[in-house]
Amino acid sequence: MGTDLHELLRSLRVWDVELPSFDPATAPEDPLALFTRWFAEAVAAGQTEPHTMSLATADADGTPDVRVVMLHGADARGWAFATHADSRKGRQLAVRPNAALNFYWPVQGRQVRVRGPVTAAPSAEGQADLHARSTGALAAALTGRQSQVLESAEELARASPEAWERARREPDAPVPSWTLYHLRPQEVEFFQGDAGRRHVRLVYRREGEGWTRQLLWP
Repeated sequence: MGTDLHELLRSLRVWDVELPSFDPATAPEDPLALFTRWFAEAVAAGQTEPHTMSLATADADGTPDVRVVMLHGADARGWAFATHADSRKGRQLAVRPNAALNFYWPVQGRQVRVRGPVTAAPSAEGQADLHARSTGALAAALTGRQSQVLESAEELARASPEAWERARREPDAPVPSWTLYHLRPQEVEFFQGDAGRRHVRLVYRREGEGWTRQLLWP
């Protein structure tokens, strides 16, 4: 017999662990400070790949798209990620330069949602970001053609070793299409799950050069 998806879904439980508490009254004025604190706590709690996040964009017709990418940094300019400018998400950002991010750390029952406009960093900054990463990251970038149709697995099998060889030989090899993006948040929401379903949701909204804070119903 095949798997009964609905039965399997009903059998699953969430947050079957002791979750941390969160008092929003203790939250700092700037969401980046709270994000940094929660991120460090996720790492300390043993969360797998806490630096991965869902990135949502939309195409020219407004059709949404989402995928998991890696956080490359966060500072006063915003949350940073990178991709090829001619990839699907790069093309979408070129026509609709707004995006949303979502971090989910189930070990602690926490989510962080970020949304706002996106800008591309100068090319030199993008290249520096790429060359600070692993040899594998550079090899993947050198392989290129992200999101294009792959005619066969053999085609990738030929291109990948060549890219790896060049990445090892030229650790500073340029990849002109590689672009670092900054999402400047207009809204950041922090969600702390609660086993009793009394979840805490604290949202920061940009107001001028500062932030307002509000609680949301779960």
